Amino acid sequence: MMFESLGSRGYCRDKRCSSSERAGTELGVNRPEEVPPIVDSIDNSELICGDVGVVHARQSITRCHRAVAARSPDGLNGAGYARLMSKQSRANSAGHSSGQRVIVMTGASSGIGEVTADRLHRAGWIVIGASRRGTSSGGWKPLVMDVDNDASVAQGVSSVLAEYGRIDAAVACAGWGLAGAVEATPIADAKAQLETNFWGATRLVQSVLPTMRAQGAGRLVLMSSIGGVLGIPFQAYYSASKFAMEGYGESLAYEVAPFGIGVTLVQPGNVRTDFTASRKQVGMPHAGTDDDAYSAAAAKAIGVMEHDELNGVSPDAVAKVVERMLNARRPPRRVSVGKVDERVGIVGKRLLPYRLYERAARSSLGV
Repeated sequence: MMFESLGSRGYCRDKRCSSSERAGTELGVNRPEEVPPIVDSIDNSELICGDVGVVHARQSITRCHRAVAARSPDGLNGAGYARLMSKQSRANSAGHSSGQRVIVMTGASSGIGEVTADRLHRAGWIVIGASRRGTSSGGWKPLVMDVDNDASVAQGVSSVLAEYGRIDAAVACAGWGLAGAVEATPIADAKAQLETNFWGATRLVQSVLPTMRAQGAGRLVLMSSIGGVLGIPFQAYYSASKFAMEGYGESLAYEVAPFGIGVTLVQPGNVRTDFTASRKQVGMPHAGTDDDAYSAAAAKAIGVMEHDELNGVSPDAVAKVVERMLNARRPPRRVSVGKVDERVGIVGKRLLPYRLYERAARSSLGV
């Protein structure tokens, strides 16, 4: 494990919190129904609560924290949620009689995207799953879309609007992995990594925002990664794409909150999917050449990552969190999914002296 489980308590300073909620918060007590199988990242807790200590790996923000969050641009506020319900009701009376919400997802042909599409379909959503392949695992509607292409994304979203007249949520899940030493990675491959993982998400968001803004409500889920908070050696460009997503999503949230649109960044850790087998390895050094200096370290680090992914959580663990974020009245800005030691690393990076953090992280990262 990268870090031992950490524990502390937060404090509620909001006057609207009840005395029992304040007392419960100070004692670090959460009601059973409020404890999810995930950990909210420390920066979100600080934004909501002011001063807060280390967040325990098995705790979530309390009801008191969420009451404070209602006043902030974090998540969809109470008014936005009310507008969402009102708009949905009007849509039903106007002919969208099924009452089903419409969601567009990218990266739906495999991995986390496919499993999430399946779960949301079973939950009653009208799921339009987009991918280059345009395939469906059953039940939900497939859509051919290349997120690397402006016109393809715009046309895909337009076709959804033409058929359903609305888009209630969008999940940007398309992505792939690139591994190799920075020095030996061709710039073209590095650009391609960000083209899909980062720019692909922004194309989807820009295409659905006008509709959500006109509706006065919507929900955006951006698939980030723990690798967007903790840099991964020999996967620098993958981490760069997710670090970019983190800054983009946080900035976007402030802009769209006045229109009742919520933004959540989901940060998976190691997940068992075909992402591992399909990771592209580039610029791998050859024995006896000048770049052989990286060969042993690269092989070890990538091997550790592959082992951890093959022993990671199931993709349905991520899908459950996505569903929970879509249904939450006030979802957090960020939420992590994975094994405890992976997620506590996020907290450790924020709170530990950097040299101590790096010393703890090196072994788990294979360097």
